[in-house]
Amino acid sequence: MTERGHVEEIERVLEGRATGRDSQVSASWRRCVELYGMDPMRNEPAHIVTDAELREHRKQAEWMISAARSGLQNLFRQVAGQNYVLLLADAKGICVDFFGDPRFEDELRQSGLYLGSDWSESLAGTCGVGSCIVTGEPVTIHQDDHFGNAHTALSCTSAPIYDSLGKLAAVLDISLLRSPSPKSSQSLAMSLVTASARRVEMANLMAESRRDWVLRLSSSPEFLDVDPEAAVTLDGSGRVIGFTRAAQRLFGDGGPVLGRRIDEVLDLTVDDLTCLMRDRPTEDRVVQMRDGGALFGHAIAPQTPRVSAPMIARSKGGALAGLAGPDPAMTVLLAQAEKLSRTTIPLLITGETGSGKTRLARAIHTTGKAERFVSLDCAGLMPEPFLRRISETQQCTTLLLRRIEELPTETRRILASVLDQNAHLRPIVTSCADLGALSRKGDFPSPLFHRLAGATLAMPPLRQRQDLAWLIERLFRRRAPDDGRLSPSARAELVGRSWPGNLRELEQVLDVALALSDGPVIDLPDLPPPADAGTEARPEPNLEEVLDACGWNMAQTARRLGVNRSTVLRRMRKAGLRPPS
Repeated sequence: MTERGHVEEIERVLEGRATGRDSQVSASWRRCVELYGMDPMRNEPAHIVTDAELREHRKQAEWMISAARSGLQNLFRQVAGQNYVLLLADAKGICVDFFGDPRFEDELRQSGLYLGSDWSESLAGTCGVGSCIVTGEPVTIHQDDHFGNAHTALSCTSAPIYDSLGKLAAVLDISLLRSPSPKSSQSLAMSLVTASARRVEMANLMAESRRDWVLRLSSSPEFLDVDPEAAVTLDGSGRVIGFTRAAQRLFGDGGPVLGRRIDEVLDLTVDDLTCLMRDRPTEDRVVQMRDGGALFGHAIAPQTPRVSAPMIARSKGGALAGLAGPDPAMTVLLAQAEKLSRTTIPLLITGETGSGKTRLARAIHTTGKAERFVSLDCAGLMPEPFLRRISETQQCTTLLLRRIEELPTETRRILASVLDQNAHLRPIVTSCADLGALSRKGDFPSPLFHRLAGATLAMPPLRQRQDLAWLIERLFRRRAPDDGRLSPSARAELVGRSWPGNLRELEQVLDVALALSDGPVIDLPDLPPPADAGTEARPEPNLEEVLDACGWNMAQTARRLGVNRSTVLRRMRKAGLRPPS
């Protein structure tokens, strides 16, 4: 296709007319023009970062390079005779590892198929690595699928690599300087790159999980022990604390996977894992799925006893340890937060209003290495006051941007560049909204979303937390006089409420009760009514989540749901729920 024909086809896509291009390509072309302001006539050379920048990117991606190296070497041996080049890019699109024929080094470097090349979509336009980062899915960008004329000779097939927490960590790309004309010629490349990405995820999960149960799964017994399709890491109670991307599909509902019980999707508990170890024939290790299907399982026992996550949180991050009591989901979240606090990875903290997002951000800052903490409310935050506050920061600073979804459009336009120009800033953003969904709908800039959401921590609402009684006691002790105490009826009432306002509402109720009380004992009449009493009905809570939070105590669950015990039992029978054995 001529350069003019290429530009005309892009114009037709922008007008909403069908051209026969893949939907992924058409969507990327639109982003290039509408989000990045690119000119399809441009013929810019590939961008290679400086040596200093490359060293920094490689340093941050060192764990992924190590996990991927062996697999990439094997893949390159398979395709080297066909003139393919392998690139491993980090989540920002920078090539941090490279396998190619040294005879073509100059040509590869000029084309950007080289170490240090920047293939982010906002810079390079439609390309394999960049489009894969934006969509999170495998993609082939073949010849004039590329937006810029400088890359229309290339054929690039890319697959995402996710870490064990479900976040995009890297992209594996297999490219050709010149390839046969039909895009279908790259079907083998797609099969190879997706399989290799899956194996890198598996290798990374196995390296991280030596002290945990690992359950590897396959639809075929022949490949179970040598090349499984998916894997999860489980704690001692059978809850997921790590997973490969393919394992996320087991849960099927698109919700978070971390902290969920494996028996939600498979007909087994953590006590059954010993029956799936290698001492049994592969074909006998059948795992029934809740939806009626079946898989083959291979369980790998912990190599050494695991130190409990609460102990980790308390020994390495006291500020984090004070945020939760005995709650498995919060234990997992705080263990992740403690590890992330030692990095400069941008963080997105999500959760309902009042759930403790800002508290978590401050605790991460306290546990980390940043010297200053700057907190800004994004609602109405215009560029001039924002830049003025940034100019006041010089040393390593945690920048907390609260309610990022309310950031004005004018400030959104400059935020990414401000962060890029101020390397001393470590951004942490909070949101009550599903920022990923807003990004996909075009209500929040996709490039900015991926710039800010290096890792996501989701704060659970108070009604789902198993440490509610612990939180009530802790918050009460901070406020009450030394001889103050809650009566049993007041305590039962507080534990039984649904708390739509979460921690903020709980704190206000305790403050009001202490103000109204005539003595040291807070009794039921001292408690103000629920803030949402008599208002429009809220969506019915998930019964199993409430049962879990209440330790399957029928009376406590009934109080929290505002119904009697017989109603709880009837709903349990209807949903097929049984107390854990």
